[in-house]
Amino acid sequence: MSDRTETPPEPKRVLTELDVDDAQLPDWRMLIDRLYASFDTGDFVTAVKLVDAISLAAEEMGHHPDVDLAYGRLDVRLTSHDVGGVTSRDVALAQTISELALAAGATPHPERTSVLELGLDSADEAQIRPFWAALLDYDTVEAWGEIQLRDATGRRATIWFQPTDAHDVPRQRWHLDLRIPPEVVEDRIAAAIAAGGQLVDDTAAPAFWVLADPQGNRACLTTWQGRE
Repeated sequence: MSDRTETPPEPKRVLTELDVDDAQLPDWRMLIDRLYASFDTGDFVTAVKLVDAISLAAEEMGHHPDVDLAYGRLDVRLTSHDVGGVTSRDVALAQTISELALAAGATPHPERTSVLELGLDSADEAQIRPFWAALLDYDTVEAWGEIQLRDATGRRATIWFQPTDAHDVPRQRWHLDLRIPPEVVEDRIAAAIAAGGQLVDDTAAPAFWVLADPQGNRACLTTWQGRE
């Protein structure tokens, strides 16, 4: 018999995408600072019963998810608000939720999870950031060495600011960053091109791809891969 004991996970250590990938959560995707899952339940009553089961489990664990309930569909988000990211607490609750969803006959659809970011080009972000935070009632947070504006619920798009030279309007100032699971990005690019768009730049792939619509307005598809 081995005397070796396993070190318990640190409940307040923020996990990386690789940590979550190692945790084997097939129903979930980590997108930026949260775990996301989406389940088809077949009908509304089953979705409500699943929410009730999740609520009881969350109360027992002392950790609570954000849920969006619709007819035949349940979307779940997990994050540890006290540390601003995903922790072992979220992983444990995600595993429990997957077990409850399986028991309820719900079908997971991790491929349809996504997080929208809006990038605003500005020569002086400090001048305009307070306006957008006040207008949208967003939190101002520091992440990855930059200041971002975030919706506390995780439902609405994050806003970040991209430095640019001062210029006269008009010129494109907004562009969309859409974070999606790595396994769906190629299909999403193909769909965008089939709809009349074009691939502008893939030199930073798999971190991000730059695409443009038929009028040249640009957007980026991003994944967690290829980032330091």
